[in-house]
Amino acid sequence: MEELQDVQLTEIKPLLTEGNSARNFQDFDCQEHDIETAHGVMHVTMRGTPKGNRPVILTYHDIGLNHKSCFNTLFNYEDMQEITHHFAVCHVDAPGHQESAPPFPTGYQYPTMDELAEMLLTVLTHLNVQNVIGIGVGAGAYILTKFALNHQNLVEGLVLINIDPCAKGWMDWAASKLSGWTTNLDDIVLAHHFSSEELDTNLELIQTYRLHISQDINQENLHLFVNSYNSRRDLEIERPILGVNEATVKTLQCPALLVVGDTSPAVEAVVECNSRLNPTNTTLLKMADCGGLPQVVQPGKLTEAFKYFVQGMGYMPAAGMTRLTRARTTSTSSIGSGDIARNQSPANNQADAIGNSEAVQGRPQTMEVSC
Repeated sequence: MEELQDVQLTEIKPLLTEGNSARNFQDFDCQEHDIETAHGVMHVTMRGTPKGNRPVILTYHDIGLNHKSCFNTLFNYEDMQEITHHFAVCHVDAPGHQESAPPFPTGYQYPTMDELAEMLLTVLTHLNVQNVIGIGVGAGAYILTKFALNHQNLVEGLVLINIDPCAKGWMDWAASKLSGWTTNLDDIVLAHHFSSEELDTNLELIQTYRLHISQDINQENLHLFVNSYNSRRDLEIERPILGVNEATVKTLQCPALLVVGDTSPAVEAVVECNSRLNPTNTTLLKMADCGGLPQVVQPGKLTEAFKYFVQGMGYMPAAGMTRLTRARTTSTSSIGSGDIARNQSPANNQADAIGNSEAVQGRPQTMEVSC
């Protein structure tokens, strides 16, 4: 196997504080909007104002969460303020998932995943947003990817955490139906977010999110969103091959950063997504000693990676990298696929930013984050 260059990022500042361990999901300096679309009302929270012709950061949360519980730990993190100084942020809540959302009327048809993606076009038009950098988790990552495939000119980059590009197979569908009869919705959603190891050991975090899912999210609305996600179609993306199908293949045109914790239940799905994307503009970031919610458990490391990502797109060239020490190591291992690699490209040049200046374009590079 060709030798892979690994990058280990070692944290020198504690990531979790007492404030992060409680259900403290406050917003700061925000404006809320309820935007009518062809498929229902979308609740949106704008943080800051758009900066010139720079893209807006567009977030979309996973099932069982809303924008606050999914992203506020990350966006309220100290080092993230340098990024939000340069970019406005638009947080989207899935229909019926904003705080104090009422239940939908009987017979309400919840939007499909395709429709949820199309609702974003109306949102951006209403807010006069010209282009975005998307950050999505789980179902939100799927929705943002679908939106980017349909509107390539509006999306400059994507950070996709725990993305699953595949449709739910009929065996999985049957298993979920069976578990739905024998397991409560909270446990199903927790198992989606966290590995069995996390569920057994990280009791404080699990209890925080169990209470949030059961008490802060309308259960009827959550059930509808879960069913919509479980009914998703395959994204039908395919890795382009030079001289074979690059002109006709369906894939992302923008840079993409795929993120997954090494104990996350989404590891296999993220690996599958990586194998389907263009290796010249895709980065796979595996966080060691991290589970299903890296943006909550490791906000400092994700912030650092995001800085490299936007620098590779030509933004924030002078951004400080003070919280993490960087060391380059050599490894011949991966997490299960020879395609789990970071590929150097002019448009997405994180490897140089972290000291790997000898990397050759097209040579597989794996970026790993270790605690």
